[in-house]
Amino acid sequence: MNKRLLALLSLLVVASMVLAACGAPAAEEAPAEEAAATEEMAMTEEAAAEESAASMGTIKIATQSPLSGGQSLLGVAIKQGAELALEQLGGDLAAMGYDVQLAPYDDQATPDVGVANAKNIVADADILCGVGHLNSGVMIPSSEEYHTAGLAFVSPANTNPVVTTRGYLEVNRVVGRDDVQAPAAEEFAFSTLGATSVYIIHDKTAYGQGVAEFFRAAAEEDGLEVMAFEGTEEQANFDAIVTPVVSLAPDVVFFAGIYNQAGVFFKQARDAGYEGTFLGTDGMDSSDLADIAGDALTTGGGMYYTTVAGPASAYPAAAQFAADYEAKFGSAPEAYATQGYDSMNVCLTAIKTAAEAAGGKPTRAQVAEAIRQISVDGLTGTISFDEIGDLPAAQYFIIKVNAAAAADWGTNEIIEVLEVASPGKGE
Repeated sequence: MNKRLLALLSLLVVASMVLAACGAPAAEEAPAEEAAATEEMAMTEEAAAEESAASMGTIKIATQSPLSGGQSLLGVAIKQGAELALEQLGGDLAAMGYDVQLAPYDDQATPDVGVANAKNIVADADILCGVGHLNSGVMIPSSEEYHTAGLAFVSPANTNPVVTTRGYLEVNRVVGRDDVQAPAAEEFAFSTLGATSVYIIHDKTAYGQGVAEFFRAAAEEDGLEVMAFEGTEEQANFDAIVTPVVSLAPDVVFFAGIYNQAGVFFKQARDAGYEGTFLGTDGMDSSDLADIAGDALTTGGGMYYTTVAGPASAYPAAAQFAADYEAKFGSAPEAYATQGYDSMNVCLTAIKTAAEAAGGKPTRAQVAEAIRQISVDGLTGTISFDEIGDLPAAQYFIIKVNAAAAADWGTNEIIEVLEVASPGKGE
């Protein structure tokens, strides 16, 4: 065979082998490559969806209240009310891609602890709003930290006027004030009970002393004789006060403080022979008071108290809340649980409003501004705030104690409900 022809034939064979080796497998591998690409795209889309669900970041809402110690019954109620609200009302923010978390702090009803906690709270950039406190004496110094950091708090319980009259944008409350509550208590003692004399005791806190001073001013204006005005930090042995109370026999003993201290005094005074009427304000509103004082609350002239926070049963919109609360926590809601729920509702609504306006995670300043602009249909009524963070008008309840044991606290009777406009900043 011609050598040139043989070489050409060899070249053609090699070329065909190359084509066979390269071409046919390529046709077979193409579907596999497409499938791999499709799978990779699906995985990418799934990862993107998961990332989007959390891409907006974490938002925390703090609570500060006494979770331990003698006032923890009310402090825990605040925290649990807020917790339930977050669980039931936090869905909108979650749907927007935020991981919304509760950050509870125990202030132990102590100013120093509250301020230390406040410093930690403001240092956490994810905390955009807060619910608290129980005690005005803790809220006032702690809120200086919130104000400096621009972090809004909504109080379910603080009643001292100074809480809001400083005019801080970051401080708001869903309850009334002591410069209305204490005069209402005095008016009830003077006009309804017909008292002509009163012995005033306070616990030396910002709350207790403030309430006592407002009560005394109203008593002096009405001509109600103030037999004594004194403060005490005693927790166990009240002989130094009980002795003059029994001797002077005032028509009314007005105790401005918290239930865990007052209950001990009430029992000792009644056991020593005092037969008049005990009167207090919202610091008395705890079922533990009945367990501490027992029938001292229902014998003699009995006991009454005013409160800025009615029981859940006082609010038609709170019926389902009360059932849900008991189902979740195993007990009926104590005072301020309903207000804790509403305070959390305000925080959640403001954060959502601010996030929508900002097109992303809002700043603390944007949340604080939003709080002052919104109106929320709460369990306790429509909630909005005036220029200093007070309700434009608040409710005040006068309650007769019928319970001599904690289990019967629900039998207490609402005597009267007042709705009074906020006194404002300058009054």
